[in-house]
Amino acid sequence: MGNLQPLSPDLNEECRAFAEALRSLFAGLWPAVSVRRYSSRRHLSPGALSRYLSGQRIPSWQFVQDLLTDVGADRGSVATPETIELLRSLHTAAQETSASVGHAVQQLQFQLAEADRLSRRSAAHSDVLGDALLDKNHRIADLELRLNQLESDWARERARADEIALYSGDHADLLLEKQHLEKEVARLENELGEALRRQLAAEARCELLERQLVVAEQQAGEDPLGIEAPAPAPTPTGTGTGTGRPRVLVVDDQPANLVALEAVLAAADWDVLAVASGPDALKALLQHNDIAVIVLDVQMPGMDGYATAAQIKSRAQTRDIPIIFVTAIGADPENTLRGYDAGAVDFIVKPFDPWLLRAKVTALTGMYLSYRGTPRAVPPDQPAHTATGWLLPSTRRPHQPS
Repeated sequence: MGNLQPLSPDLNEECRAFAEALRSLFAGLWPAVSVRRYSSRRHLSPGALSRYLSGQRIPSWQFVQDLLTDVGADRGSVATPETIELLRSLHTAAQETSASVGHAVQQLQFQLAEADRLSRRSAAHSDVLGDALLDKNHRIADLELRLNQLESDWARERARADEIALYSGDHADLLLEKQHLEKEVARLENELGEALRRQLAAEARCELLERQLVVAEQQAGEDPLGIEAPAPAPTPTGTGTGTGRPRVLVVDDQPANLVALEAVLAAADWDVLAVASGPDALKALLQHNDIAVIVLDVQMPGMDGYATAAQIKSRAQTRDIPIIFVTAIGADPENTLRGYDAGAVDFIVKPFDPWLLRAKVTALTGMYLSYRGTPRAVPPDQPAHTATGWLLPSTRRPHQPS
């Protein structure tokens, strides 16, 4: 352990507890290895590994799993479920209480990996459904050919009507099988359309998260790929503010939350407009045509966030404005899916990392400035909230079954 940097003095209690557990686990490697040697083994930079072990950066859970595997291999034993659960709880607590630019980068990297995984899984599912749909259509075509042949025989062999009647049972069976297959084709077409919709949504989320990750890495002073965020287009005048800057609309019924969000989102690149209810948000959208992003609370009395988002997406002049839900109800799949179905582009759970929210808003306002004035290019058969004008100027169309 002599080659390790000391623990950072400004660590909070949760991050310090996790860092100490990680250092203890690292010390269990046999023979004792240096930071540089172990980082080479796991294809990490020595600086990144050193920051993990000094508490300056919270690693991914995959890194913890890899370290558990290596220690288990060296000791000839496997980590117990209790040990794994303890490390998992320490890791979660450290992540939830670490509010920094580096933490925001890690969260965006994790979200990007999840969106990419969903996109690849949806694409694979679409391929399987496409093959099944093609097989069903081939079988229907074969049945139609056989039915036509029977009908032709019936017309040509009227003199043998009694004999042909003996095969009427086959005719009825074939019709029933065809009807069954047609129902299966309709079901597969619906399922394929839904899979492709999810794939398009996941790919759009990947594109958005990549932009947010570039912003967060630049804030952290890291730009490993040399990618620069797209420069905003020149801002036209007469947008309603008199300054030419876009607005970020913040909606929350709690005054303390509004003050906190205004403080987090205060920036020289945009103005913050704060309102305390869904109806007030709809009024603000009617009064201002320069709102680039909406940060919307979910749990509000009267008109909640979901109902407010539905109203925003139902209006032609506001449906293209991206919505970020900020909520304390949890990030379980049911809540996040409901948020995305309501038209949101992101779903952040309280308490949130302020750097993460700023990175997301920065990326979205930058895209707004870049695409402002560009006509919407939404395919006629694609819902507006899956290709929101400047947010996703895509020309891709859903699969049309043969």
